[in-house]
Amino acid sequence: MIQMKRRPPSSAIWLGKLLCLFCLLVWSSSCEDKSIPKPKGYLRIALPDKNFRRYDSLCPYSFNIPVYAQIKPSTSKIAEPCWADIVYPSLHGTLHLSYKKIENNLPKLLEDVRKLTNKHIPKANAIRKTLIENTDKKVYGLFIEVDGTGVASPVQFYLTDSTHHFLRGALYFYASPNADSLAPVINFIKEDLNQMVNSFQWKK
Repeated sequence: MIQMKRRPPSSAIWLGKLLCLFCLLVWSSSCEDKSIPKPKGYLRIALPDKNFRRYDSLCPYSFNIPVYAQIKPSTSKIAEPCWADIVYPSLHGTLHLSYKKIENNLPKLLEDVRKLTNKHIPKANAIRKTLIENTDKKVYGLFIEVDGTGVASPVQFYLTDSTHHFLRGALYFYASPNADSLAPVINFIKEDLNQMVNSFQWKK
């Protein structure tokens, strides 16, 4: 007597096919090249050509500023007369200038500079200070460079004649503070600030 073999139900056939397909996908995915993504690079910033013009106003000081920067009245809520902002639109940076008349308050003004600089110490890798002394123009002060990731103001300075005038400057960037990406811009503006300090004059 011949025995007939039963065919497996169609659902079992489809289940077997799906199982084979699943195994094939697992095997092929294990053979893929899992490369490590490249780290993000920093955008190349186009720096303008160096060129300067003389800034003069009713305030008791004058100096050279770059032609690619704009000088405007300070936008600070506590701004006083002769406070100003030197804005770098293409570099997203601003140098804030605050002027004070000396009236038996020079020690306090110097202490304020020290306190403001020390605020950056927790994030600073190094703080470099350069003495400014021009006896012919009676311009004395300190140029302060603050290195470190996340430092809000990488360059600060103050200028005084020790008897009547006191001017403080602080550079800020309106972007995420990253020492690596901002380094070319910071170095570029440092040259502008050196030009400003060297050409600085008090008015009689």
